[in-house]
Amino acid sequence: MKFYSTNGQSPPVPLRQAVVQGLAPDGGLYLPEQIPQLPPAFFRQLGTQSLPDIAYAVARPFLAEEVPPEVLRPLLEEVLDFPIPLVAVEEGIYSLELYRGPTAAFKDVGARFMARLLAYLTRNESRELRIVVATSGDTGSAVAAGFFGVPGIRVYLLYPKGKVSPLQQKQLTTWGGNITALEVEGTFDDCQQLAKLALADRELNQRQLLSSANSINIARLIPQSFYYFWALAQLQQPAGPVVFSVPSGNFGNLTGGLMAAAMGLPVQRFIAATNANDIVPHYLRSGQYQPRPSVATLSNAMDVGNPSNYARLAALYQHQHARFCQQLSGYSFSDAETRQAIRRLWEDRGYLLDPHGAIGYLGLKQYQAEQGPGHCGIFLETAHPAKFREVVEAALDQPLAIPAQLAHYLQKAEQQLPMRNEFDSLKQLLLV
Repeated sequence: MKFYSTNGQSPPVPLRQAVVQGLAPDGGLYLPEQIPQLPPAFFRQLGTQSLPDIAYAVARPFLAEEVPPEVLRPLLEEVLDFPIPLVAVEEGIYSLELYRGPTAAFKDVGARFMARLLAYLTRNESRELRIVVATSGDTGSAVAAGFFGVPGIRVYLLYPKGKVSPLQQKQLTTWGGNITALEVEGTFDDCQQLAKLALADRELNQRQLLSSANSINIARLIPQSFYYFWALAQLQQPAGPVVFSVPSGNFGNLTGGLMAAAMGLPVQRFIAATNANDIVPHYLRSGQYQPRPSVATLSNAMDVGNPSNYARLAALYQHQHARFCQQLSGYSFSDAETRQAIRRLWEDRGYLLDPHGAIGYLGLKQYQAEQGPGHCGIFLETAHPAKFREVVEAALDQPLAIPAQLAHYLQKAEQQLPMRNEFDSLKQLLLV
């Protein structure tokens, strides 16, 4: 299978080139030339399969030409060695808890998969692979955990100064070794632009082997489709048409769900749930796509004013607003609504949300209010609430325990390099 650029000005390439490059030479994002249809037998047996079995069936059509079964199967077993439970929250509403991995965020699935896939695809490379990652919090820590200590790979994490939670910053800056944390004077959009400029720079790419581990990389996108199938496998007999509500910032997670649906997963609708950075919900309402500078919110991982994966959404929907609206609804919510949802669900049901999952939950509630009952709603709970302890404690007006998988970061010393929001500063660092 080959992968094409959403900008249409670069030729299709095989998997290895798409993954190692990250970004196409014309600045576009890679998508598979064909999205395969999974056979009916796969869906009939979905409820009897393990998560690694499901992931193997989903990934194989995309990877089979370059990754043999004897490599892919154990790779997936290693990546997916933690639970991803579907938890009933209210009647007709479920939470898919994606935060049970080593860094307590949904990015663990994609980052761990990509780390192992890249290591395999570059196993014969003599040059060091340098990975440039822009992060608004969770991506960077998951990538760091996935790539830490991997021989022949060095990771540069660009994060916006003062715009990640204190615990997220600890997760970004306490690795050392082959992980370098860069504290950028700017927003996530600035960090993302710097990463894209690095990947597109001709001199850098002639002198260094560069890639990205953001959701712009197709190796992050493919595994993000796995858990949509897994959610339905756990549900088995939904009480009505299935609706997924996805807390959305850069829209990679939602694009993974759309790929799952294109492969045959029976989903009636997807909800793009955002904070005040409502670029896609605004587009769905108006037909006008208007990126703008991001604003800071309580759900900081979604503070994106120009989501990269909109290019993939537009390609999948053939740049037609009507096609977007046939499958996708969009809602945005304020910080006040986020706090209220965290408090209300805890008091009413004893279920604890993080600020991003709260927005996914609110998206489902809004959809139910508009469409009425009869739907089976699943929202993605994307990070452990303790990662945003200050926000959650303020919403609940009580202290929050930090699990052991996160507490050990608090005892480590930070190591970060301050960096101006200038491409030359990043380029000189990467050229060394």
